[in-house]
Amino acid sequence: MTANAAAAATEGTAPVTFGLGPSVANTRARQRTDRIMRGILIGAFLVAVVPLVLIIGVTLIKGLSAISIDFLTTTQPLSFRAKGGGFLHGLVGTAMMLGIAIVISVPLGIAAAVFLTEYRTSRLARPVRFFTDVMTGVPSIFVGLFVYAALVRGAGIGFGTIPGGIALSILMLPIVVRSAEEILKLVPVDLRNASTAMGARRWQTTLKVVLPAAAPGLITGTMLAVARGAGETAPLILTAFGTAYLTTALVGQAQTALPLLVFEGARQPFEAAQARAWAGALELIFLVLLLTIVARYIGRRQRVTR
Repeated sequence: MTANAAAAATEGTAPVTFGLGPSVANTRARQRTDRIMRGILIGAFLVAVVPLVLIIGVTLIKGLSAISIDFLTTTQPLSFRAKGGGFLHGLVGTAMMLGIAIVISVPLGIAAAVFLTEYRTSRLARPVRFFTDVMTGVPSIFVGLFVYAALVRGAGIGFGTIPGGIALSILMLPIVVRSAEEILKLVPVDLRNASTAMGARRWQTTLKVVLPAAAPGLITGTMLAVARGAGETAPLILTAFGTAYLTTALVGQAQTALPLLVFEGARQPFEAAQARAWAGALELIFLVLLLTIVARYIGRRQRVTR
């Protein structure tokens, strides 16, 4: 090839590159996308957290000024105008009705979740899951109406602790089922297969392998349901009815709860009643926080023990 031909050939070729330009551009694009998505996530976090912080802050400011040892150990006066008194009867009623609801909803909910995960090919699995999803979205006032019609009026039990506890258990049941089902799905299949290979039957595998492995998550899901039940007001108006007295009877006497007392006090025009309502709301927040801490502690202890 002559020199002129070589020069003509090189004039039409582009400079040799190693692809660094597109790589750098792609890196910068990924970094830009990462910053944008991080900003969106931080914004969503703030949107979710700021209202919660404001609610807790306002409740602390207004509730701490009214809460005291006297508030925790006495009942409210009969007059909403009177100062002093407390919500001891509401705390006792909440504990009793939540106890009934836990006894009913937790065993049934976990049993239903075990059925949905271990017997998912059954014909009943789909209807059970469908009705559980429907119950999750049912307004709480409808549950109160149902229990009122079936037990308070229909069975003649009257207002009291048991109808209130049953209403709360109906509201808590779908939460227990759905949360327990998701937790049981996370148990590795290898644990089930290993138990079956050692000769264990299905019920033995479920009781001695699956449930212990999922225990921390089941406890956490149960506490979510308890927190939901502890804050309910509408169904208790139609089942427990509310009272200004300390009641320990299961039937035959109206019962009260912290949400009912907070509702009654907050809608009064008197400053004393509103102060007790703020203190009751703060007490309810502390109760839910305490239950959550206890649940996390139990779950952590079981995880360490295993």
